[in-house]
Amino acid sequence: MIQPLFDKVVVEPLPEEETSSGGIILPDTAKKKPQEGIVVAVGPGRILDDGNRAPVAVKEGQKVIYAKYGGTEFKQDGKDYIILDEDSIYAVVE
Repeated sequence: MIQPLFDKVVVEPLPEEETSSGGIILPDTAKKKPQEGIVVAVGPGRILDDGNRAPVAVKEGQKVIYAKYGGTEFKQDGKDYIILDEDSIYAVVE
């Protein structure tokens, strides 16, 4: 697996639903970009001016909501992932 640096977080996006609420099957071009995912790796945190590290607020395994067009997408072992700055994550879903 990939190990992010500083305050970066690796998220596996949750798949978008294949059908609409009315039961219509959506083609790939009509699907929305996912904004929810599961945290799979967390960096050690950013270094503050005093030399200490600020820990990252999320943990591996948490379901999060993140910026729609934030981060960098990549594939590893056939799975899609996105690397985000910690401040691109807006909420933890409990």
